Amino acid sequence: MAAQIHETPENIKERLKASYDAMASTYNEWTIPHSKQRLEYLEKALEYLGQSTKPEKLAFLELGCGCGLPITKKLLSYPEAKVTANDLSETQIALARENLIQGPEDEVAQRLELIQGDMNGLDFPDGSLDLVVGFYSIIHLPRSEQTTLLGRIAKWLKPGGYFVANFSKEESESAVMEKWLDDDKGWMFWSAWGKEKTLGQMKDAGFDVVIAETADDVVDDSSFLWVVAKR
Repeated sequence: MAAQIHETPENIKERLKASYDAMASTYNEWTIPHSKQRLEYLEKALEYLGQSTKPEKLAFLELGCGCGLPITKKLLSYPEAKVTANDLSETQIALARENLIQGPEDEVAQRLELIQGDMNGLDFPDGSLDLVVGFYSIIHLPRSEQTTLLGRIAKWLKPGGYFVANFSKEESESAVMEKWLDDDKGWMFWSAWGKEKTLGQMKDAGFDVVIAETADDVVDDSSFLWVVAKR
């Protein structure tokens, strides 16, 4: 069933959290086997980052980490990296902890910070991050919040740092599905500025866009803009 265009609903974050909490397992079973595209763009961003900077320590942020597989796990494969992973869903954060940390003595526990909550509630010092990742997550924010967040991400990144994410290719102020993946608990919301406006806002925020590619999604009929950008 296609998403229907509505006015931006109230209590978006509460409803999104409730949906992802309720259908976390269903969502993970659906999306994890189709992670090749995300991993490919992450690898491109990491390759660019490796060419531009070689710090002794790295600071990565993932917006919308889900259960931590496979993207957070990939970020943690860099032993010099401190990873902050955020998700709106309490259930997903709990699953990420189970999937990524083997115990209190696990060295990963010293390098990974899991934060449950609205990504707009995050705050980092200017110029403190080397890489910010946002796959299938920023698209759940109302469009005005997406614009604001792009500016904040640009400030958080170090000069020479990178941002990799995907956005909806087509413009839509408010797209809602009442039964997405789950007939009882699958309410979902997305919004988008579309390709040209998104790229324009990234440039206005101070990004140098090095990759901007559109591609059909591997699991449904949506088309996305995949972006790698340098600060």
